[in-house]
Amino acid sequence: MDVVAHIYELLDARGWSVYRLKKESGLPQSTLSNFSRGTVPSISTLETICKALGITLSQFFAEEGEAVILTPNQRKFLDRLNCLSPEKQAALLQFMDQM
Repeated sequence: MDVVAHIYELLDARGWSVYRLKKESGLPQSTLSNFSRGTVPSISTLETICKALGITLSQFFAEEGEAVILTPNQRKFLDRLNCLSPEKQAALLQFMDQM
């Protein structure tokens, strides 16, 4: 898998720019600029990027159509999250950020 290309695919799918990723992740611009030079991010940088994108590392590396195993609590949480309106989802995420 081309990790850097996949990061750009995920950004494109969300309509995000590298600048938006910088703001959401808190990573320095220099770190993100290194991707355009072919530098592959470290695992800790990739974890930070995944967190900003709202995915796990296993989801990042999962092949299309490949199942990602969730714990029972994760599945329960996502089921309940999906029942909320977008406004309530945003409020919940804001609440969780404060924890």
